[in-house]
Amino acid sequence: MSFASAADGDQETRTVRGTLPPGSPDFVYVPVEVPAGVREIKVAYTYDRPSVPAGTTGNALDIGVFDDRGTELGGRGFRGWSGGARTEFYIRADDATPGYLPGPVREGTWHIALGPYTVAPQGLSYEITITLTYGEPGEAAEPVYPPERAKGRGRAWYRGDCHLHSWYSDGRRTPAEIGALARAAGLDFINSSEHNTHSAHAHWADVAGDDLLVMLGEEITTRNGHVVALGTDPGTFVDWRYRARDNRFGRFARQIRRAGGLVVPAHPHATCVGCNWKFGFGEADAVEVWNGPYTPDDEVTLADWDSMLVASVRGERGWIPAMGSSDAHRDPDAVGSPQTVVLADDLTRQAIQEGIKAGRSYIAESARVALSFRASGGRGEHAGIGERLTVGRDTPVTVRLEVAGAPRCTVRFVTDQGVLHTSPPLPVAGAGVVEWRTTPSYAAYVRAEVRHEAAAGPIPGPLAAFTNPVFLGR
Repeated sequence: MSFASAADGDQETRTVRGTLPPGSPDFVYVPVEVPAGVREIKVAYTYDRPSVPAGTTGNALDIGVFDDRGTELGGRGFRGWSGGARTEFYIRADDATPGYLPGPVREGTWHIALGPYTVAPQGLSYEITITLTYGEPGEAAEPVYPPERAKGRGRAWYRGDCHLHSWYSDGRRTPAEIGALARAAGLDFINSSEHNTHSAHAHWADVAGDDLLVMLGEEITTRNGHVVALGTDPGTFVDWRYRARDNRFGRFARQIRRAGGLVVPAHPHATCVGCNWKFGFGEADAVEVWNGPYTPDDEVTLADWDSMLVASVRGERGWIPAMGSSDAHRDPDAVGSPQTVVLADDLTRQAIQEGIKAGRSYIAESARVALSFRASGGRGEHAGIGERLTVGRDTPVTVRLEVAGAPRCTVRFVTDQGVLHTSPPLPVAGAGVVEWRTTPSYAAYVRAEVRHEAAAGPIPGPLAAFTNPVFLGR
């Protein structure tokens, strides 16, 4: 598609149509020749949604754009992505649709990126309308990013939600609304994690404050699973256009770390198309075990994570800490449910990340739930969450959990042998202390689960909270 140059203030519109068959590539690029003197590019698209038989996926078409610098994987040409959340977008030097990056509309070959998420058996017919407005570009504003520290309380337990979506991807809340909800939920830190775009990074500075640390990141949404880049440098873009079979994930995991972030696979056993995690956990710094309201796929992830803990005590690999986040998009999604509670030296990006990576954390359904969990030996030795109690194999060890805010919940102590202790229900007041005695030869690690009452039978109730493990032995 090409355009001829025009006078200031003029507009030109072109439309292109096409059809994508079942089995199309994950991404299709429509080239657009942009002449000099363009002030704004605007793109609108539609596609057909035919009826399909029960159990068959229909049409869903994502969209984004790359500028004259090209579509190379991990290159500099990315200018925005809205997935399927919007039917149109614009870009100019001084402004852009949420999800897209403002900046000059330079002369050259741009590419509209189409992502056929699912294609019906009949195929997917689309129509793209591109409008160029000519004139002098507006003045681009210098981006302002949130600070990397908040006031904090020194070494303390800090509550955070690291997986959130605003209107800069497919959420419906503004950053300001999310900030207000985070404060109301008792959070100390949050992480911006829009799908496949970093366009929100420059819009969080006014939300941060002495009482709320705002970290920046992205939810890299591939066709084989999603990963949260947690706490990257401002302006970091991480590409998502690959599958597990392409052997590219390690490259972008290393990019996340070079940018100061953590690699956190999100909802690994989610059932949505493309959500199930297929890249393995060799690059993971932590794993999102609990995502939003506790559901059966979280229970599967919890069991899978526990199996990885068992492998770690066999010396097959290092252990990967667990996290929990809300993945909140819109009402009634609750920001801060669940939340990760981290023991950190201060309320800074680096300190929070160090606490998460070390596993000094527990996951709670809300700020009402508070835990204290530790293991003690007979000579005053002790270790907390994420730590190791270094004692002999047959040394008696006392495991102690203090709970608040969990009325009628049951405490379970889980080890590499499974659940070895279950408490009676906590009182209606929700506070209590549960102790259990063991030895390192009997339990290589102990972690705690606080669960609501089961609806029926022997099936455990949903989680109210759980901890990363304390390891026992030398």
